[in-house]
Amino acid sequence: MSEKIGILGGTFDPPHYGHLIMAQDALEAFGLDSVCLMPSGHSYFKDARKVKVSSAQDRLRMTQLAAEGNPGFTVSDMEVLRPGNSYTCETLAALKEASPETEYYYIVGADTIAAMHTWYHPEEIFDKCTVIVAARGDEVDEGGVQKAVRGLEKAFHARILRLPVRNIEISSTDLRERVREGKSLRYLAPPAVEAYIREKRLYLEEETPDTSRE
Repeated sequence: MSEKIGILGGTFDPPHYGHLIMAQDALEAFGLDSVCLMPSGHSYFKDARKVKVSSAQDRLRMTQLAAEGNPGFTVSDMEVLRPGNSYTCETLAALKEASPETEYYYIVGADTIAAMHTWYHPEEIFDKCTVIVAARGDEVDEGGVQKAVRGLEKAFHARILRLPVRNIEISSTDLRERVREGKSLRYLAPPAVEAYIREKRLYLEEETPDTSRE
């Protein structure tokens, strides 16, 4: 029987309990064998931030620390090591080439699904994986999500599953602000991640407001 592997990509700047809860929920809801946390390499869509995204090495190490102790999680450096921009279609192509029989499930938030038709070669993404949409019922425009899903199914024959998630209001943007303000990250991010941030003195510079919720 082929393996079922979830992929949760992202900037992970820094990773937090919201990411981990989403990954665990997907693991259990769809009977996945594991979920791979995959920090992006060059996050070109974050280039507008006044303070640039943390180094790929720092984000990879924080993600590894966040995943420690959970046998259902793995961490990949595939996008971190790839030069240039990170494109999901290239990541999935490499994964399928290495393991053609594996079934991949790409996990995204409800705010992402409406934009996936604009991604680089979306037809290749939907050909190589099933997409899991993680959505809180109280924060999404249900009609908008359904419209986006139907549009992707029609245009790309996409396979899309819904994952109801818990009301966990944590974002990487908020965590970076807390660090700059000298506040604790207790109960928001794993202690090992907070310790790494303090040791490396990350997120102490002011940045322009970031409207994305990472």
